[in-house]
Amino acid sequence: MKVLAAMSGGVDSAVAAARCVDAGHEVTGVHLALSPKPATHREGARGCCTLEDSRDARRAADVLAIPFYVWDMAERFQADVIDDFVNEYAAGHTPNPCLRCNEKIKFAAVLDKALALGFDAVCTGHYARNVDGRLHRAVDHSKDQSYVLAVLRPDQLAHALFPLGDSLKSEVRLEAASRGLAVADKPDSHDVCFVPDGDTAGWLRGHLGEQRGPILDSVTGEVLGEHAGAFAYTVGQRRGLALDRPAPDGRPRYVLEISPVDRTVTVGPVEALDVTEVVGERLMWCGLEPEAELECLVQIRAHGDAVPAHVTWSRGRVCVKAQTPFRGVAPGQALVLYADSRVLGSATIVAN
Repeated sequence: MKVLAAMSGGVDSAVAAARCVDAGHEVTGVHLALSPKPATHREGARGCCTLEDSRDARRAADVLAIPFYVWDMAERFQADVIDDFVNEYAAGHTPNPCLRCNEKIKFAAVLDKALALGFDAVCTGHYARNVDGRLHRAVDHSKDQSYVLAVLRPDQLAHALFPLGDSLKSEVRLEAASRGLAVADKPDSHDVCFVPDGDTAGWLRGHLGEQRGPILDSVTGEVLGEHAGAFAYTVGQRRGLALDRPAPDGRPRYVLEISPVDRTVTVGPVEALDVTEVVGERLMWCGLEPEAELECLVQIRAHGDAVPAHVTWSRGRVCVKAQTPFRGVAPGQALVLYADSRVLGSATIVAN
């Protein structure tokens, strides 16, 4: 089988490519150039897509003795991921750029191009399992990435390989070292890859400008302070609120709601974050649509807990009634449906 291995320059994608070589596939490595002005080097463990990452990917391909290319996807990444990220925050939503990148770049733009070039599949270093065309959680639950892959359609999963799904991260690093891959001890990238210093609020301020507005108390309606941009806050946030005075009972306040129209951030007690009903749109099934309503597990964050829930749907809109409350639900987040380890489908949260 002809396999295109997406190589980010990290340890996971390098070992994934190596395993495809071991499996007897005809493997070609490709690094995605996603930034028009890539940094010279990474900043700690943050970010990706630097010149150093490209060189690390090339060196790994050399060790594996496979052809290697760099594909310029910067324009597509800007439009489908970065601009979407900015627009979602401007609308008061909380987007997940990794999920959008998988949907629009790695398993749309890249997979489409790979198939057009005669490849049979795309291989990535994601921690997930593709079992007979069905997406499942990885064995290493601490690294599981099935949540950010839940937007993949069945026809895309049919051409997706996740060689690391049955391994622990510690095993992957040991294997990389044994293969002589220089990235064996390279730190993982995290946070938002196109915000290398980790200051997402500052990065958004540079794109959206200062948009001052009030911070309101949900209980009393009082103005507790002023913010420089509602985009700097997320539902469930506790730290960094810079309020003028504490709550009368001395308990901490949390962000409950963000309204971009009047630039208002509403804060209140932690119990106000708990919701048992969530509505999602853009419902997509990873396999056949079930015949009737479901009792399944629902997860609303990449590293959150999945909770039992009753799920009904109609015309691409899904309603989730959880047995135990979700905490800190925000519009723009993905909700992912699971049957044990198997991903059933996903949707984008619009209300609770």
